[in-house]
Amino acid sequence: MEPEQEIVLVERAQRDPLAFAVLYELHVDRIYNYIYQRTGNRHDAEDLTARTFVKALAHLNDYVFRGVPFSAWLYRIAHNAVANWYRDRGRHKVISLDALVEQGETRRHPEEESQVLEQRRTLLQVIRRLSPERQQLLILKHSEGLKNTEIARIMGRSEGAIKSLYHRTLVALRRELRKREVE
Repeated sequence: MEPEQEIVLVERAQRDPLAFAVLYELHVDRIYNYIYQRTGNRHDAEDLTARTFVKALAHLNDYVFRGVPFSAWLYRIAHNAVANWYRDRGRHKVISLDALVEQGETRRHPEEESQVLEQRRTLLQVIRRLSPERQQLLILKHSEGLKNTEIARIMGRSEGAIKSLYHRTLVALRRELRKREVE
């Protein structure tokens, strides 16, 4: 959807809360997927997605287009909802990042399949040890398929900062994976 069309929808929804349903339908799947990737739990993801949209509707009149798409505003609300959820529960994050690993399965020999599964497990363990910010970056980039400019808006950073963080994250992943190979 073009930004101009989205702005019109937001303005309509600001006058008529029933028009918010269109914005909800446009964004609910991506917001749910983002939250699910952060929580690893379908029930919690559904609850937090609902909270995200309730909060967005309640504060819709606070949204002002300043070059940042409405979806970035929703991702920010979702990010804060997940952060509060973890803080309130004092849980360790369990993040489903299987989408970061190649899913293009072909029929493999059982030994090869076992090796691939072990490599995935190792990669996911290493990713889960990253900071929440780096995990969020990987989810937005690989699972959601967002571009650096979109990620920068969502995370409240410059595009250059996102590129740098992504590079440092990949370097850290490689270093940790090599270290594990040696062990």
